[in-house]
Amino acid sequence: MDAQITIIGAGVIGLAIAEEASSLFSEVFINEKHTTFGQETSSRNSEVIHAGIYYPQGSLKARLCVEGRNLLYDYCSRFGVPFNKCGKLIVATDENEVSVIEGIRKTAEGNGVILDILGPGEIRKLEPEIFALAALWSPETGIIDTHSLMKRLETNSLNNGCQIAYASEVTGIRKIDGGYEVTVSDAGGSSYSFSTRIVVNAAGLTADKVSGMAGMNDERLTIHFCKGDYFRIRPPKNRLLKRLVYPVPHTNLEGIGIHVTIDMGGGVRLGPDVKYLESNIYDYHVDPGKQEAFWKSARKFLPFLEYDDIMPDMAGIRPKTQKPGEAVRDFYIREESERGNPGFINLIGMESPGLTSCLAIAKLVVSMIRLEEKN
Repeated sequence: MDAQITIIGAGVIGLAIAEEASSLFSEVFINEKHTTFGQETSSRNSEVIHAGIYYPQGSLKARLCVEGRNLLYDYCSRFGVPFNKCGKLIVATDENEVSVIEGIRKTAEGNGVILDILGPGEIRKLEPEIFALAALWSPETGIIDTHSLMKRLETNSLNNGCQIAYASEVTGIRKIDGGYEVTVSDAGGSSYSFSTRIVVNAAGLTADKVSGMAGMNDERLTIHFCKGDYFRIRPPKNRLLKRLVYPVPHTNLEGIGIHVTIDMGGGVRLGPDVKYLESNIYDYHVDPGKQEAFWKSARKFLPFLEYDDIMPDMAGIRPKTQKPGEAVRDFYIREESERGNPGFINLIGMESPGLTSCLAIAKLVVSMIRLEEKN
């Protein structure tokens, strides 16, 4: 075999797997179609380290988020990756929402996340400029410099001996004795093939297509592009907020509402909203016509916000496996021997909390690799 382990995709999850795998195995490779790491979902998100509040008890999302959050804070401290454990308020702005937040607290407790219910006076001490009748306080939530995290994961992987091929798009996968033949097109349009014992599909928005290359076409694993736009609060009003502020989420958690996130530079974003794209196109255009909707949504708990205080910022795309209106699905992380593809590990539908969970996901995937190597 030319390689022992081939990882497809150099987003934050692919890089985390590469770092973990290359610390234990030799001949670890990454193929990434873009010219550098993290050019899609990994660099177009809220950069939040989630506590693990909303996810169903016992789900991979719940378990890996809580485990990954602790690993990530420790990793950032050890390697000097900038982060801010600023905490988060989930605010109720009417009496109906006040009753809802108790249910959110119970879900969080089932996941091992303790939240405090705050009254108006306690809320004002934390964020004096917001309006809320009550709020849940999550001290474990924070933000991270995602680019710095990915750069550190890349550096550690390379130092471990991992090889990364950028501008190298996987176009075909064929099962062979003892592994897989992977065909790749490079930036110059040339194609080449190599053999690998293990394939880890961490291709993000195109993970379903990569799985299909190996003959695993499953409608339940089809990725639906779900776009989210962000608006930014203009200075100087961005300085009125120091923490994350979230509304009470929608009942089906298709999105958790237009919320307030801060970044490491002191900027403040509103978003994202939720819009399924009719086809899986990479549409990163932010519609300025949404400004009024964003303003009205945020003004419910940011009474100081005027219409002209916000401006279009950026957009990201989430890889969802559920269709519009369907219940949220869990991460799909599986070694595919049962589908006749031993040594092929699929990661599909890796939306939030994928960033928070990346180091825990890496440990899970490497445990699958070690088990497969024993067989």
